[in-house]
Amino acid sequence: MDDGITIAGGLRIALRRSGRARRMTLRVPRDGGDAVLTLPRHVALSEGRAFAESKRDWLLQATARRPVPQRAAHGVAIPVEGVPRQMVPAPVPSARLEPDRLLIPEGRAVGSVVQAFLKHLAHRRLHDACDRHATSLGRPFRAIALRDTRSRWGSCTADGRLMFSWRLAMAPPAVLDYVAAHEVAHLAHMDHSPRFWAAVERLMPDFRPRRDWLRRNGADLLMWKFRD
Repeated sequence: MDDGITIAGGLRIALRRSGRARRMTLRVPRDGGDAVLTLPRHVALSEGRAFAESKRDWLLQATARRPVPQRAAHGVAIPVEGVPRQMVPAPVPSARLEPDRLLIPEGRAVGSVVQAFLKHLAHRRLHDACDRHATSLGRPFRAIALRDTRSRWGSCTADGRLMFSWRLAMAPPAVLDYVAAHEVAHLAHMDHSPRFWAAVERLMPDFRPRRDWLRRNGADLLMWKFRD
């Protein structure tokens, strides 16, 4: 990432040069960071600045539409498996999920406890879901890893390694299950061809509403902060 620029109105934009880019693009990250202007290597900075200035109204609107960052703290309700749970201190040895609460051990840092809890929950749920879908597909996977990714909810390597965002533990179980089915389908088709989507549909005939939920609400999950 190169140095950024500032356009009229004090709007800060990060600048990225790319040898693969064929045209100038502007992107507003869902996690609250600066807008990103990507320029092909042959394009002059002055041309990129003029392009960004021409998109100023769109940038302001897109920035205003982003969800407000949320911080894990006592008394705040955080979604766990799609249900808001109020984080409250309690005399428990480890985080414990209740119907409408998430109990946090007294004297422990809320953010780190909740993040660890979500990672553990995501791994358990995703491993079960991937096992089930891989068995149906007849294509075993090699391993599952969790990351805090910003650009994708999951990925699949050519050698059968699956990666997921642990923030899926905050989504409804049906949505997490869809992402698992999506990545498992890549074990058979490493693209997004009609054959790939047909495999997804075989694994999960009603995948579309689950995919749509993630498109509408995924940015909200990315806005949660667990560390100062």
